[in-house]
Amino acid sequence: MSAMFQSRSVIFAGAAMLACGLSFPALAQVSPPVTQNIVQTYSDTAVMAESAPLILIAEIKSLRAVDQGVPGAQPGMALSYVTAIPREALRGITPGTALVEYLAYVPLDARGRLPNLRKQAVVLFARPVPGAITGEIARVQLMTPGAQWLWSAELDKRLRGVLSDLGTPGAPATVTGVSEAIYQPGTLAGEGETQLFLSTAGGAPASITVRHRPGAAPAWSVSFSEVVDMDGKPPAKDTLAWYRLACSLPERLPDAAQVSPDGDARLQAMRDYLLVRADLGPCGRTDASRP
Repeated sequence: MSAMFQSRSVIFAGAAMLACGLSFPALAQVSPPVTQNIVQTYSDTAVMAESAPLILIAEIKSLRAVDQGVPGAQPGMALSYVTAIPREALRGITPGTALVEYLAYVPLDARGRLPNLRKQAVVLFARPVPGAITGEIARVQLMTPGAQWLWSAELDKRLRGVLSDLGTPGAPATVTGVSEAIYQPGTLAGEGETQLFLSTAGGAPASITVRHRPGAAPAWSVSFSEVVDMDGKPPAKDTLAWYRLACSLPERLPDAAQVSPDGDARLQAMRDYLLVRADLGPCGRTDASRP
């Protein structure tokens, strides 16, 4: 990477741009801006990487305030017209133009002025605006108000890793809920197994198995295929499999999912589910990926 990526640490949030012209719909609903103090997490990266048809590394060329009095704009913010030089498309196709343009809410500096963001390197999570090419400028629409992130080597590595994992055949499917939960006791005291069958987008198989063995702590693993690895381990934090579970499973086991034959078995299935949720920990999304 060139020296352009070693610019000042300033992040600002994006706002929507229409396909035809620079107009400003639904400005009152724009979320608070992402500031330089927010660090994007793995989950932020994964949710943005999944949703954006165009992911660009770009270099800010210029920006100018459009109107600081727009209804719904927060104090200390300026709606700005931004032009940037596209450097690399991590997803989609780099516009065949010298510049891209979009609208952004930019935090003002301590003097109430737009900060100097020229040559600032950023990652844009956006969608192209069909047919919106004028000369050497193409318009893009940011996915969310926080869909422009400061480029860093750490972010670059994490984002490329997420994109690679998402594109891998057999990658963990998006989890949409828990369809069935059943606990079955074993033949020995303290032996048993809870199976949690997960629903997924597209209907791909996914399940969690919690195993109980006499004299040992409960152990669990997840499978995103028809094959269940009885010696498997929980997914490591900040991996795609972990993200699918931590950011999608409900906090409590839905009563409708319980198919265990009696009250004791249902109670054990619930306890095992809570064990899994506790081991996964929180999803970790921040305002950096909120719509």
